[in-house]
Amino acid sequence: MILNAIEAGEGDPPLIVLHGLFGSARNFGSVQKEIARQRRVIALDMRNHGASPHDADMHYTSMAEDVLETLRHLNALPAVVLGHSMGGKAAMMLALLHPDAVASLIVADIAPAPYPPTLRPVAEAMAALPLAPGMTRAQADAALTEAVPEAGMRAFLLQNLQLGAAPRWRIGLTEIIAAFEQVEAWDPPPDTTYTGPTLVIAGADSHYIKPEHRPMFRALFPAARFVTLKNAGHWLHADNPSGFVGIVEAFLLGAR
Repeated sequence: MILNAIEAGEGDPPLIVLHGLFGSARNFGSVQKEIARQRRVIALDMRNHGASPHDADMHYTSMAEDVLETLRHLNALPAVVLGHSMGGKAAMMLALLHPDAVASLIVADIAPAPYPPTLRPVAEAMAALPLAPGMTRAQADAALTEAVPEAGMRAFLLQNLQLGAAPRWRIGLTEIIAAFEQVEAWDPPPDTTYTGPTLVIAGADSHYIKPEHRPMFRALFPAARFVTLKNAGHWLHADNPSGFVGIVEAFLLGAR
């Protein structure tokens, strides 16, 4: 599957950015703009997200193959691959399956491990939202408040809502809900490692990466280094964009 791509800047190896669940390439707009001063940066919409095609399969092997096919199409291999959350798992899978395609790897606030279904009710609440002609964003926000009490999270989710005469979700909610077990899972290929430069960035206020995850990282990514970003939760690139860019740029200089 060829994914929708947003490109900026010049210079190799390019930096590829993979967003998380319910996100899109545009989530990394400010980060992409800053890093594109120094190199080519390509932000991708993952399958069932943004302007990319929808598909019932949400296995990480399939998402990794999407990224590889798209980068071949864009003449962007090998590449530095940065993935956040769901995109981080896809990035790790790509590095394990096709190490020659990945010059170096950056994993943002996710571990190579299965996660509990904490976001499944969020997707179900989005799907249950009554979409009426002429609906305003304020009305949609109010309708989601009970299921999603955090205002910031609602604002993030509603970026996927296209309003107007016939409101609709751009995101493939039906496909995502049906495939949630695949999104939550982690099934790496047996007897594989990625030995290239690897950076793991955890949000200081996030609980997605725990101490017990470090041996899991090192078993699959023996060169992994770990950094914690202050003043940041799970959406660390949005919570502390300047700090996030600084860490990524320092790693890119070192990996080069």
